[in-house]
Amino acid sequence: MRLAFLGTPEFSVACLAELVAAGHEIACVYSQPPAPRGRGQDLKPSPVHAFAQILGLPVRTPASMKTPEEIEAFRALDLDAAVVVAFGQILVRDVLEAPRLGCFNLHASLLPRWRGAAPIQRAIMAGDAVTGVQVMRMSEGLDEGPVLMGEQVRIDALETAGTLHDKLAAVGSRLLPIALAAIERGGAREVAQAEEGVTYAKKIKAAEARIDWTRPAAEVDRHIRGLSPFPGAWFEAPSDKGPVRVKALLSRVEDGADIEEGGVPGHALDDALLIACGDGAVRLLKAQREGKGAQDAEVFVRGFPLTAGTVLA
Repeated sequence: MRLAFLGTPEFSVACLAELVAAGHEIACVYSQPPAPRGRGQDLKPSPVHAFAQILGLPVRTPASMKTPEEIEAFRALDLDAAVVVAFGQILVRDVLEAPRLGCFNLHASLLPRWRGAAPIQRAIMAGDAVTGVQVMRMSEGLDEGPVLMGEQVRIDALETAGTLHDKLAAVGSRLLPIALAAIERGGAREVAQAEEGVTYAKKIKAAEARIDWTRPAAEVDRHIRGLSPFPGAWFEAPSDKGPVRVKALLSRVEDGADIEEGGVPGHALDDALLIACGDGAVRLLKAQREGKGAQDAEVFVRGFPLTAGTVLA
């Protein structure tokens, strides 16, 4: 089919690659405009934009798809369908109705649970046992369209947003060409989403990232893993030069941990990053100091000891 592909982050790249490999004609790739990235904060193209350039595909990066000029340019592509994977903009009716067969979205959750911007992180933070990816027909509402196809993915005990992202991207990139083939031959069955069980995956805000050690250990653990590797849940640790910000990148709940001897939440209970919480304790398995790379716990404490009794904020 003649397609437009709308996507921005790394999650979307594998999907674009599979559509090209399946033989679809990509008339145009749409992505968010170049943004400041890296230490120098130079303007750089999104992962999808950069990949499309490597493939020699035409790319448009409008700040808004709502302007009359962009809507007309989209209509002029004369598309069979459009595929949207984490594009980052709401599409208006005129855009949704422009392709002959419509616009289809690959979403990283089991709808109607976790509609919105951060379904991968929110699923882990909520303690969900399973999630998945689904292909749906897009409507004007936020992730409200009927579902055509999907696949479940288990969330493991040490799952992070990063590892779950990679799993879902792999599953989604395989699923999308299958769904498009069914759409093309008219064999895709559309199922309306349930009205019960709707939840929204709000965008992750920087203010959420600081760890609150007074929360139960299970919640602290999910918070750490749900924000790893980015933006990274963090705390402050004391040092000779003042407080140092540390990102906790992997953890587990320490069953049977005795926090009576350790005092209040935020106290290190041993020399190996066992930290007391409001109820129970978590063992930090990977951490990262400001200006340093991520390190496994045993390496981290050799360079920056957090001995029993240390108070973290």
